Amino acid sequence: MAFPKKRQQLQFTEEELRSLDFIRRSRKQEKRRALRAAILLESLSGKSDAAIGREHRINRGTVVLCIQKCLQFGVQAALKELPRKGKPRRVTDDAIAWVRNLACQKPKDLGYSYELWTYSLLTAHIQKHCGTAGHPDLAQLSRSKLHTILHKGELRPHKIRYYVECRDPEFESKMANVLHVYKEIEIINEGLVGGEIAAGDEQKLGMVTLSYDEKPGIQALAVTTPDRPPVVGKHASHLRDYEYKRLGTVSLLAGLDLHSGRVIEQVSNTHKSSDFIAFLTKVDEAYPKHQKIRLLLDNHSAHISRETRGYLETVPQRFEFVFTPTHGSWLNLVENLFSKMTRTMLRGIRVATKQELVDRIHQYFAELNAAPVIFRWKYRMEETFVV
Repeated sequence: MAFPKKRQQLQFTEEELRSLDFIRRSRKQEKRRALRAAILLESLSGKSDAAIGREHRINRGTVVLCIQKCLQFGVQAALKELPRKGKPRRVTDDAIAWVRNLACQKPKDLGYSYELWTYSLLTAHIQKHCGTAGHPDLAQLSRSKLHTILHKGELRPHKIRYYVECRDPEFESKMANVLHVYKEIEIINEGLVGGEIAAGDEQKLGMVTLSYDEKPGIQALAVTTPDRPPVVGKHASHLRDYEYKRLGTVSLLAGLDLHSGRVIEQVSNTHKSSDFIAFLTKVDEAYPKHQKIRLLLDNHSAHISRETRGYLETVPQRFEFVFTPTHGSWLNLVENLFSKMTRTMLRGIRVATKQELVDRIHQYFAELNAAPVIFRWKYRMEETFVV
């Protein structure tokens, strides 16, 4: 004769019953999850714990534990494992804080030749000095455990992230001036031929704006042996001997017309005041005399030198300079043009002579000016102009 059950009867809502039945029948559920759903449904139907155990070939205690979890914690808790106490933690909070403090120091300050920590070096240092620091449990610290400690503390002492220190006390006001210029140009361009500049339309403007900068140190490199072009079935890319010859460097001075997208460039061996003055002379000849020419540029010494100021006095009211903040060249739109040039035309370039490099740079800008693209500033524009 079976003894009556003394525990409380299982009760489920219609939604819970449908969910349990779906889990029991599903072929994609975990086996143990489907088994527990079956235990709960069969117990609800009146089967004994022993009968359920015999049918599923499991211990009666497993059946009882599943049902008790459901009564105590609910259906979802009964379908999964309850959290266990686990092994006691061996590394204390003080030890973890000591490790992270070490990671925030430079190894050279602790007597090593290294500038940055490596995991091997930091692990060895911890194992050597943990006893003196009062954390003997770290004597067996593994590399993986060290990685876990540093990762949870969001520390990566083996890496460097570069940034630019803002040393200009008037950075915000200067940035606002530059962005006001971009906003003004955007408004002007929208009123010219649907936002695009047709031939001759820019001459209607009383002032034109150029984004100007230099790109020095463009290397003229020559191959030592001819490149091998791709061959079907053999190699998919160009083959090039890793050795090369240096033929010198050139500097590019370029002004990007923010209304038409056309570029005025000059290539020279240097980027001194005389080169900048030669560029200004070229720009002066490129635009009608009734137009004022506004240049967005940085505070390079050649832009504010005595020679440059002397030239500007010979063409009064012709040029207006708007300077970007110190270490704020990223605000200058011509930097986008230089970036595009570096990633396309200059990528992997090899020339036979230095003059060939100069000619190809001029050819590149001739191709751009044949189908110019107007550069538009977007980053932080609306944020800056919100009052």
